[in-house]
Amino acid sequence: MSENKVVTRFAPSPTGFMHVGGVRTALYAWLWARKNGGQFILRIEDTDKVREVEGSIAHIQKSLKWLGLNWDQGPDIGGPCAPYIQSERLELYKKYANTLMEKGFAYADPYTEEEIEKWRLEAETNKKPFMYRDHRPENPPKWDGTMPLRFKTGELKRTVWNDVVWGELSAGPEALDDFILMKSDGYPTYNFAHVIDDIEMGVTHVVRGQEFISSTPKFLSLYEALEVKPPFFVTAPPIMGADGKRKLGKRDGAKDILDYEKEGYLPDTMVNYLAFLGFNPGGEKEIYTRDELVEVFDLNKIQHSGAQWNDDKLDWMNKEYLKKMTDQEFIDKAKKSINKEIIDAKNLTELEFNNYILLFRDRIVKFGELNNLMRDLVIDDKTVTIINDYLLPAKDPAIREIALILPKDLKDNIDLVIEYLTEAKKIIEENDWAKILEKNDENKLWVYSGEKGRGKVLLPLRVALSGKDKSVDLFDIMKAIGKDATLRRAENAIRRLKISEKELNTETENKIPTASHTFTIKK
Repeated sequence: MSENKVVTRFAPSPTGFMHVGGVRTALYAWLWARKNGGQFILRIEDTDKVREVEGSIAHIQKSLKWLGLNWDQGPDIGGPCAPYIQSERLELYKKYANTLMEKGFAYADPYTEEEIEKWRLEAETNKKPFMYRDHRPENPPKWDGTMPLRFKTGELKRTVWNDVVWGELSAGPEALDDFILMKSDGYPTYNFAHVIDDIEMGVTHVVRGQEFISSTPKFLSLYEALEVKPPFFVTAPPIMGADGKRKLGKRDGAKDILDYEKEGYLPDTMVNYLAFLGFNPGGEKEIYTRDELVEVFDLNKIQHSGAQWNDDKLDWMNKEYLKKMTDQEFIDKAKKSINKEIIDAKNLTELEFNNYILLFRDRIVKFGELNNLMRDLVIDDKTVTIINDYLLPAKDPAIREIALILPKDLKDNIDLVIEYLTEAKKIIEENDWAKILEKNDENKLWVYSGEKGRGKVLLPLRVALSGKDKSVDLFDIMKAIGKDATLRRAENAIRRLKISEKELNTETENKIPTASHTFTIKK
């Protein structure tokens, strides 16, 4: 690998789902590598086996792939520094551990947890910070891997380093102590393993969160002991919750990044939105393509202060991306979010289905919203249930209030609803389809509804076609699904209403209270 080549990495622990903070870190590392024609590495840091969650590695990879953050080296594709899972690199860490012992920078820790806890309590009683180096054994045993191996801190001094974002940072000698390199279970600690991996993989820029600033003196002491030049440290600001008061984390409601995929957000939206949570290229432009983001991204323009998460801003941005799509792009993306039962419905031709999707183009913020809008429309056999729910009284007393607000003289008159729907179906069947779709005097359906009362004819017809009391314009629905589907759904509604009318008459004869058949407006 060329000495001047930019190499970045994303090195998550497989301890659960990926949330936006981790993804933003990966994004910044990916952008910097792409901007400089460098390498972006995915490395899995799985040395904490107690906290590891099964399936997390696959989840990490799926999350990055959804966002299009492709890696050049990693667990699934290999590379010159393979393997890329730390638990498969244990011999490498032992090799470096032995090197540090040979150089006099490491020793075996012979003490029990009880002894160490005793010293902690004594320091607390004396109101002093506990420092392990104050109890360093004079003649430590030979390290055989059954006890911890500790780093031996050298000269106690103030540590000064430069951070690309924060500039010069420093910490006093109290930040340095004899920390563990290898645990008694044979696994390295994070403090040790990630430094060795970064050295071996030639990482030039380390992007991470502010929580690592306090540990940086330890990392630097390792680089110094191994006589290796450290990489550039890039500290990204925290992502704050919606209230702006605390960091957004898993414990504070941060969602799994793939939940946003399930809800129908676009990956380009998430990349654009996350990039601006802590970075600002200047100017008023907010919508950037992926290539434009790569072009303008600059580590020196990453901000110090935390960026506040804002769902409304995310929704706005996703809407902007939807607007930029062609009709075919919109249809193709929509189908990836629509539930399988809706996609597999055979009640509409592909053209009718696609046209209906486009009806909602200006009405949705994210594709997941299409499921509620389309579920009942595309499954004709469910129209039976919908008609029953909306146009007929519920048999269960607890749900007798009907959501649909029908004109007053239709509330108790199923015969009249059937009459209007039957005539509407006949008009649609016998007249020119193109004219039926226009709201003018040449449209006999429009004329008929005007004579009888628009709501009395068009409201029941809209429920029959869409399964909803509130939907897009009736004539837009008819145009989208076509004449055949319109007639079929109207016939389904009429048939169901006739069956229900007969059932209600039977119930009345069986002395079911008339009040149970009264339509009321749901407050």
